[in-house]
Amino acid sequence: MHDRRNGSGNIHTVTADDPPFLFHRGEGYTRHRLPVGTQVIYPNAPLEPLPDRRAAIEHALDHPLGDEPLDALLRPGMKVTVAFDDVSLPLPRMARPDVRQSVMEVVLERLDRAGVTDIELICAICLHRRCTPAELRHFVGPAIFKRFWPHRLRNHDAEDPNDRADLGTTSAGEVVEINGRAAGSDLLIYVNINLVTMDGGHKSVPVGLATYRSVKHHHNACMLLHDSSYMDPPRSDFHRSCERMGEVVAKHVHVFTIETTLNGDLFHSLLGFLQKREHGWNLRDRLAYHGSRLGLGALPGPLRRKAYTALPAPYGVTGVHAGRTDLVHAETLKSLDRQYDVRIPEQADIVLLGLPSIGPYNVDSILNPILVRCLSAGYFFNFYRHRPLVRRGGVMIIDHPIPDAFHLLHHPSYYDFFNYLLPQTADPRELERRFEKSYAENDRYIHLYRHSYAYHGVHPFYMWYWAAHGMAHMGKVIAVAPQSELAARRIGFDVAPSIEAAIGMAREFVGGQPSISYFHCPPVMMCALP
Repeated sequence: MHDRRNGSGNIHTVTADDPPFLFHRGEGYTRHRLPVGTQVIYPNAPLEPLPDRRAAIEHALDHPLGDEPLDALLRPGMKVTVAFDDVSLPLPRMARPDVRQSVMEVVLERLDRAGVTDIELICAICLHRRCTPAELRHFVGPAIFKRFWPHRLRNHDAEDPNDRADLGTTSAGEVVEINGRAAGSDLLIYVNINLVTMDGGHKSVPVGLATYRSVKHHHNACMLLHDSSYMDPPRSDFHRSCERMGEVVAKHVHVFTIETTLNGDLFHSLLGFLQKREHGWNLRDRLAYHGSRLGLGALPGPLRRKAYTALPAPYGVTGVHAGRTDLVHAETLKSLDRQYDVRIPEQADIVLLGLPSIGPYNVDSILNPILVRCLSAGYFFNFYRHRPLVRRGGVMIIDHPIPDAFHLLHHPSYYDFFNYLLPQTADPRELERRFEKSYAENDRYIHLYRHSYAYHGVHPFYMWYWAAHGMAHMGKVIAVAPQSELAARRIGFDVAPSIEAAIGMAREFVGGQPSISYFHCPPVMMCALP
């Protein structure tokens, strides 16, 4: 059993008798034997879900933090906007009913009962790609979708000049510009899913419903290069910026935040081996591993991607809180800590990571090389408190195929960024200074963002910046057997033909008798170091 208070039992020291350890590798899996003495760090087991999801939602709306109960805020004739998180959460997608649907069903019942008729639902995509009608239907459920689509259920459009509101500037001079309908509402209800500590809080409205003029203040090379960790909100400059913006929003808009947290139950029962320790695998688990690995490997790329994400996750809801954003988010973070915190006694010289092709920016898409860099040196590197799992100057080894491939419907500016900008410079500050504005204001990229399903033209810059702190901290990142060595090297990684060769290269680089840790994921975890 896992002790969720301190992570005891989460670390296994490899012996000569151990079986090979499971590694995610893109849209598949593999197994590797690890050197004796390697510390294998396992995530916590999924927390028990709340016994009655609807009752928890009702209680949160009736007993909000720092605000009146929702019913007391409603009156006939008022304008209400309900905003909600987009397709980047949760990962993998949640089995029906999605928790956003569960919350909105209760909220809309209360709006109807109060005689509120001016209601719009807005998916807070910020500069992400638009969500498809099918995705929106999954979030809100078929009944709500039928009632509101297409005129009163839509994606936020950060480039619509007729649907934006400039709310002023923060104490640090940051422009706060958000969705016009939301800003002009008598009540803005935000329905959030928190899967990791970076999400929620004042990142919801001032970012999710923002424009480029606002986002560029915290999604920039300087801030993200020096941020201690954007996964550790109390110590993050990124989160301080979002909080300043949230203070400005609160002066103009009554925001009623509803945040939910999920447990770490990520995989369908058919893939149960993915959430078991290798020592606990039975015959069924071994057969499931070999069957799914061979089955996925036999499929062509597009079909393999669909099959890899076909089974929704059976997440359980572990917390629901509502009311004033900062008070709500404090409780949300406590719930996340219970699920994800694992205490680690010391940093490692070398960290191993099996990287899945499950990321917030490649849903139904390709984890292209820029997103590989972001997910590994950005997100997974930053899953820590106080200090990174890998020491300064240490090495991260990632197992991922890294194809030189891009989804041109979703990531047209990524393709151009990779092929035309990176050959000129990989320095995030130089990229920002020379090229960011032209990509952000490019008419073609803006058209594809607004009318197709493309990420905003500036988005690859932000993904490059997200990884800046990790890349500067680590001495080297080594990719194991990438399909494209050119792609791996262009994003700043070294290359090794096998994990054994990669460990040998890392040992030679750091010298001495280096310590090795294997970050065994997903599910994700937060490494709490002293």
